[in-house]
Amino acid sequence: MRFFTAGESHGPCLTAIIEGLPAGLSIDIDKINRDLARRQQGYGRGGRMKIEQDTAEVLSGIRFGETLGSPVTLAIRNKDWANWGGRMAAFGEPEGKQVLEARPGHADLTGTLKYDREDIRDILERASARETAARVAVGGIAKQLLGVFGMTIVSHVTNIGGVQISESVDYALLEQRKAGSDLSCIQPDVEEKMKAAIQLAKEAGDTLGGIFEVAVLQVMPGLGSHVQWDRRLDTRLAALLMSIPAIKGVEFGAGFGYAALPGSVAHDEIFYSEQQGYYRQTNRAGGIEGGMSNGEVIVARAVMKPIPTLMKPLASVDIKTKQAVKASTERSDVCAVTAAAVVGEAMLAIGLAQTLLEQFSRDNMADLAAAVKSYTDRVAAK
Repeated sequence: MRFFTAGESHGPCLTAIIEGLPAGLSIDIDKINRDLARRQQGYGRGGRMKIEQDTAEVLSGIRFGETLGSPVTLAIRNKDWANWGGRMAAFGEPEGKQVLEARPGHADLTGTLKYDREDIRDILERASARETAARVAVGGIAKQLLGVFGMTIVSHVTNIGGVQISESVDYALLEQRKAGSDLSCIQPDVEEKMKAAIQLAKEAGDTLGGIFEVAVLQVMPGLGSHVQWDRRLDTRLAALLMSIPAIKGVEFGAGFGYAALPGSVAHDEIFYSEQQGYYRQTNRAGGIEGGMSNGEVIVARAVMKPIPTLMKPLASVDIKTKQAVKASTERSDVCAVTAAAVVGEAMLAIGLAQTLLEQFSRDNMADLAAAVKSYTDRVAAK
């Protein structure tokens, strides 16, 4: 299974093509659209979210609610295209002011140099995190494939601007605990402090980053492999999380906390009972050992840097005159960690779906289900 996305932030639409899905997978479009709506939510989001109401349109590969085995094409229309058609037209004479003031921390300057462009807009339109809407749509389909085999994915925000939660998480109750939260936070008192920090940043013309956590429940053991570096499950999942705009670090389980732990404490001891089979009482490994899922909950965290577009912009250089200027401003968010968590769910879903389909390669859901059952039955009998 592989996928590609295309489209600019203010172009007509975002599109995604998914190849390698087995035929016969039932698709609920409403579930995809719910995730797209979740990606647009969160305290600290900007004005663009009031314009767009993202929904996925299926252009190929699904008939009467089931995949056909052929490539699936999804489109998400940009409502703001109506206001940008002149500036983002595929043909004709350029309209509108060129963007010449590169933003520190963004793809602006390096992308303009690499692709030999005269207008930074040629870069920022594709580098925009708006592209992640297409990934969330792809992830929505991947989640439905994983759901056939009992896997579910949840996420929450653990830190914004240095304000962090202090309670441990029961992942089975996570969705219930964060219900009604504007920031996908499980602690209402901490959420209020996060909101206050975001409001202060907004008033100062600044932005905030943070940390989100994604967990995958009911994962069968043995997804991934130790035999080659690029077949390790954590290699794939880490790369997918790092591909999200503004993500600067990823960890699994205890992650960087391992640096302070001796081996006698760091590792998850193994137990066995006839009722549970093999199990662990701790999960510092985050559900992955030796590049393979070990049957525990997969737990990954990612840190998002503050958004580079500041309403009180940083120092920069005009790429045409080379004179000192203030960086350009685009309509943007103050904080988008809550949205990034939804994208994180999508990327883990995609990675696990890819791994599942590589390991049990089948062209249709009936054969895939039989292959997975044969494997899980064998493992359970050991």
